[in-house]
Amino acid sequence: MKEFLKMENIHKRFPGVYALKGINISVNKGEVHALLGENGAGKSTLMKVLGGVHKQDEGSIYINGEKIDFIDPKKATELGIAFVHQELNLAESLTVAENMYMGRLPYKNELLGIVDYKKLYKDANEILEELGVNINANNLVSELPTAKKQMIEIAKSISQKAKVIIFDEPTTSLANNDVETLFRVINKLKNDGVSIIYISHRLKEIFEICDRATIMRDGAYIGCCDVKEVSQKDLIKMMVGRELNDLFPKVTVTPGDIVLECKNIESANGEIKNASFNLRKGEIIGISGLVGSGRTELVRLIFGADKMSSGSIAINGKQVTIRNPIDAINNKICLITEDRKKQGLCLPLSVEDNITMTMLNKSILDKKKMKEISIKYKDLLKIKTHNLETIAGTLSGGNQQKIVIAKWLNTNSDIFIFDEPTKGIDVGAKSEIYNLMNDLVKEGKSIIMISSEMPELLGMSDRVYVMCEGRITGELKKDDCTQEKIMELATIGGSLNGKEVEFKAVIS
Repeated sequence: MKEFLKMENIHKRFPGVYALKGINISVNKGEVHALLGENGAGKSTLMKVLGGVHKQDEGSIYINGEKIDFIDPKKATELGIAFVHQELNLAESLTVAENMYMGRLPYKNELLGIVDYKKLYKDANEILEELGVNINANNLVSELPTAKKQMIEIAKSISQKAKVIIFDEPTTSLANNDVETLFRVINKLKNDGVSIIYISHRLKEIFEICDRATIMRDGAYIGCCDVKEVSQKDLIKMMVGRELNDLFPKVTVTPGDIVLECKNIESANGEIKNASFNLRKGEIIGISGLVGSGRTELVRLIFGADKMSSGSIAINGKQVTIRNPIDAINNKICLITEDRKKQGLCLPLSVEDNITMTMLNKSILDKKKMKEISIKYKDLLKIKTHNLETIAGTLSGGNQQKIVIAKWLNTNSDIFIFDEPTKGIDVGAKSEIYNLMNDLVKEGKSIIMISSEMPELLGMSDRVYVMCEGRITGELKKDDCTQEKIMELATIGGSLNGKEVEFKAVIS
């Protein structure tokens, strides 16, 4: 294979941070190349250097054998470098075609601003057909599901004649069938000679889609390997610098009395229908289901973020009314949300401000105490930050997730709801969060965990409730819980012959 992209001995320093320490990566034409490392390893910084957002302090970049002395975002696009970001960057109120060609619209008369819409939609539809995805260029982006929005980002890259496409955690919000579609498209791009840099913390995907992998740790280059010649254990050791002998270090705790019982709860918007379940002291229950099954909507009801139309919630045997999140917090319930950027953090504020946000109900703030607590949780959760005044939005996804958890640890909560607790974070950080969950249950706390990762559900849950179309369709005990049984319950549906039917089972 011919080498198409080469980054050699790349160094980058920021005030107080040595972000990249001599990184090397080479990507062949028509290759899917994994870029691996823990959160904070420098992957994003390296890609921002490639994309012209940052200028390297030392080192060289070569495209197709030619040394590139200067790159800014415009130059990167001209060189055929494109990004498909984890957080999609689309204008929801515009059409698919307008998003694909934003800033490059074809004009009948550019001076008068008259757009050639016939050509715009014709060109866009040709690319979408080439990708083999069922999207019409005339559709508004706001009307499309996440998986199709991601395909628009890919189509945009193709419209730019991209020769290198960087995929950053592309599957974190996708269902299994959408992942299959994505991989089909990536393989097509590969066969067309496009070079792919694939960033993911889901190591199963690396072995499924990638040819080679470059590994980084703490801003340094660790090595490059042929994916077929290494094991998952080898990759983890290179990434974290140590062996993780047990990816899911679940402790055995004998559950106590029921601390939370929900009976026949329904949401005012009709998304949750007649859901009943319970949670015991010192227990971790998992909630599984396909994307759109109602998992997040269910816990939002319990936390008071959405309105409940009927049913009851009891805590420690006493019925309570939860109308809003304040009621939930007063009943010692907290929610670590799936969307940490929009719902879990205030990104422009500092690490300390975010950790101590739950202390703002005091009329007089104890600044000294707030500083002590921030240091305590920074050290406890190993949050990688230069100092507590660092803006939270500048940290890696894994470190942002730890800040959200720290914010709620800084309360007297007894019931912790983790919605996709390890979404988009590396194996080392995942292990730390699992150990934290173990510590919580050993203290007598109780946990509800929503996860799209089957191994995580199977490895960390004492029981698993499965949802489909807004209903709880079954409960699985730990010893009987398998991926096949979860999928059976997740797909049996909420309707039959046009009539709604409630399916519920305990499978053994």
